[in-house]
Amino acid sequence: MVSFVGDSFTILLAVVIVVVVILAAAIKIVPEYQRGVIFRLGRLLGAKGPGIFFIIPIIDKMYRVDLRTAVLDVPVQEVITRDNVPVRVNAVVYFRVMEPTKAVVQIVNYRAGTSQISQTTLRSIIGQSQLDELLSNREAINKELQKVIDDATDPWGIKVSAVEIKDVEIPKSMQRALAAQAEAERERRAKIINAQGEFQAAEKLADAAKIMAKHPITLQLRTLQTIQQVATENASTIVLPFPMEMLRILDKLGGGKEE
Repeated sequence: MVSFVGDSFTILLAVVIVVVVILAAAIKIVPEYQRGVIFRLGRLLGAKGPGIFFIIPIIDKMYRVDLRTAVLDVPVQEVITRDNVPVRVNAVVYFRVMEPTKAVVQIVNYRAGTSQISQTTLRSIIGQSQLDELLSNREAINKELQKVIDDATDPWGIKVSAVEIKDVEIPKSMQRALAAQAEAERERRAKIINAQGEFQAAEKLADAAKIMAKHPITLQLRTLQTIQQVATENASTIVLPFPMEMLRILDKLGGGKEE
């Protein structure tokens, strides 16, 4: 009797364990940011989730797909630009899975595939650009990279939201050449600004000369003002210019005597 009870308890315990294992395999819980892609005997059923749902153990197989935005670091690529300058460029790609079924069925590893597409596209786009464009017009290059990579990954259910070039490394010899070019550009601008200042000063002096020609007394007033400014300094000698009006008066007096 005791043996019979013991055997019954063992069988019951085994049945409970089997049921628990089956339920554990059948019950699936998927969080909000994931989807479960279900295959039944190799045939695609679709994506389920979020929440709790059931599958048939052994017959059904589930793949979890993360729908959150992923950040992919593109390793450094050595590229020669269109104007034959060797550069080292790396970038970062932001993407997310929009269609979980395509991400599982259409490609073996969508993350690795996106990484390879990003590397080849980065080399291609940089190779078609000149160095000045790469340094000064990076936003347009980023948009072009995003468009090309997004078009390539669209059949996999992937949406590339942004691509950013992180760093552009150029040879030291080219860095020195760019520094010399920038210095020459600054010197050119300084000379242009100086020449413009001289031109404006000459225009103002010409206007002043025209006013003084119409009103000669302004020259005498300006002379007295200059003397006043010089007298305020610690000067031991002050030179006073002889007024031009006095010379004209003397010239007229001398002419009257000759007549």
